[in-house]
Amino acid sequence: MIDFTGSARMALSELTGRDDLWPAWLEITEDHSARAIAGEFDHDTMRRVRTKAFLDAQGADFDEATVAVLEDRRRDRMTRLNRAFPDAAPTLDWLRAAGFRIAAVTNASHPDQHARLARVGLARFFDAVISAGALGVAKPDPAIFHAACAELDVLPEHTMHVGDRIDLDARAAADAGLHGVWLDRAARPGPVEPGIHVIDSLSDLPTLLVTEFRTPTVTTSGGVPAQRG
Repeated sequence: MIDFTGSARMALSELTGRDDLWPAWLEITEDHSARAIAGEFDHDTMRRVRTKAFLDAQGADFDEATVAVLEDRRRDRMTRLNRAFPDAAPTLDWLRAAGFRIAAVTNASHPDQHARLARVGLARFFDAVISAGALGVAKPDPAIFHAACAELDVLPEHTMHVGDRIDLDARAAADAGLHGVWLDRAARPGPVEPGIHVIDSLSDLPTLLVTEFRTPTVTTSGGVPAQRG
């Protein structure tokens, strides 16, 4: 739905002056986000601790005050760069017109995901926002998918989940009893896993619903479950 990865990578590159550090940043971020979700520290503390760990790993020995300034600068830049993918709003508009209920499901540790959707003009499409930070569990745990279904008052088997990670989204959703769809924007070649649908644009979602689910009751988009009302 939102190009968080693109904006985060650009903000990190501007902060460090390098464009090859994203894998290291992602690994450290995922570890610290999991610790925040587990309750080890709150979101703001996680950001500062994570960024210091990352800078320390690069040999940059900054004090905590300097790290806080650098992290705030990086985060502000990332927020300004955040944009919805061009196919997001038209697809969500189609889903709403077709009568689907929609929930955003995110592994972000920050609980205020609705505000992030609002900043890019997408909040109006969602009936619910389920964040790992607020719930205390994250994908691929089945509990986060089932929490979204409960919030929408739908059954997992009547729910489709669409996300850009085949492991945390499509496969995890299928394992939780939902229909898993992998949004592979890079259109990687290779065989499709059994039971997993693959699209390379959200614009393909309506066709998938019509052709594969002739009497659909549920769908997801960009990591969001939804059900026809």
